Amino acid sequence: MALDLDADFALRDQIMKRLAYLRDQSGGVVTRDQLTDLEINGQRRRIIDQSAGIWNPSDLNATLSILSSPTGPYDDGQVEGGYFRYDYKTGSIGGSNTKLRRAVELGLPLILLLKLKPGIFVPVFPVFAVRYDDDARQILIALDESLRFIEHPETLSEPLKRYAEQTTLRRLHQPVFRASVIRAYHTQCTVCRLKHGVLLDAAHIRPDAHESGLPVVSNGLSLCKIHHAAYDQNLLGIRPDGVVQINQDLLGETDGPMLKYGLQQMHQTSITLPRRKIERPSTDALEWRYEQFKAS
Repeated sequence: MALDLDADFALRDQIMKRLAYLRDQSGGVVTRDQLTDLEINGQRRRIIDQSAGIWNPSDLNATLSILSSPTGPYDDGQVEGGYFRYDYKTGSIGGSNTKLRRAVELGLPLILLLKLKPGIFVPVFPVFAVRYDDDARQILIALDESLRFIEHPETLSEPLKRYAEQTTLRRLHQPVFRASVIRAYHTQCTVCRLKHGVLLDAAHIRPDAHESGLPVVSNGLSLCKIHHAAYDQNLLGIRPDGVVQINQDLLGETDGPMLKYGLQQMHQTSITLPRRKIERPSTDALEWRYEQFKAS
């Protein structure tokens, strides 16, 4: 028997808070095992279907999670204007699709699980199913609550379109980039080896605005928050050979233990690299960025 709507909303909120904790601890990803056995209020709950992409718990009024895989049989993906298109399950528009369509009618928040690798997912939530098209067999997903009330998402004005696309970058592409980079570096800072996922960022080597600033692992570095900030401000540089350099003025300062142990003692050390060569930072990108560091 399904919960009433208030209880349904409350349970989803608890699930998402617990999921956010697990995601943040691991640097942006969750495993299938975690999604299969999530503890909520002392009870174990499944957050993902065993084999299908749509998970419809019997006690909830609508779909809880949808899974999207880049290698799957469906044509899921971002659409122009900053929304996400999710295909119906094959077969009739009933079955699993019924509760997915109900999510549109009831305005219930969903979890979008983006498959990164087998058994590894980047969770994006809350997202909202805002429109279904039975002829096209698709659901339109708003990746942020601010986008769910736009009346005609297919004909956005230019300002709204830019806003929607920026929102999608923040909610969809950046989490995938962060998770991919941090996972490649085995959830540790490449400079100081700190292993707490919640304190790690994925830093761009070439920034987003650069023509080659793509959100790919070879253009990223897993950095703790202090070293990310120092890297962005050109107080810390990384040579193309992976050797860390600290700004000369900073080396001459006297301050507390954070400056001494967190920055000054990192000077002339070598970064830790991903094991897979394809995931290691681009030498060209490091060289370009190091020139910015020297020029500062």
